[in-house]
Amino acid sequence: MTMNALLRPAGEGQLDRPPAEMAWQVLDAANDLGDTATVEACRRVIDADLRGKAPAPSDLQIVSHYFR
Repeated sequence: MTMNALLRPAGEGQLDRPPAEMAWQVLDAANDLGDTATVEACRRVIDADLRGKAPAPSDLQIVSHYFR
């Protein structure tokens, strides 16, 4: 899956917010639940954003599907 595909409007089944913004919200919930694997994925998405790089598609998938 390409980065462009992940950033299409939510009506097309994709992210409706920037990945780092979603990652912060998921990080909070995952911390509360002790979900260490998801916490690490969120940290990688946030770190990629801070470095101006694209996050790994696998990490984006974890973040975008966490509340589904």
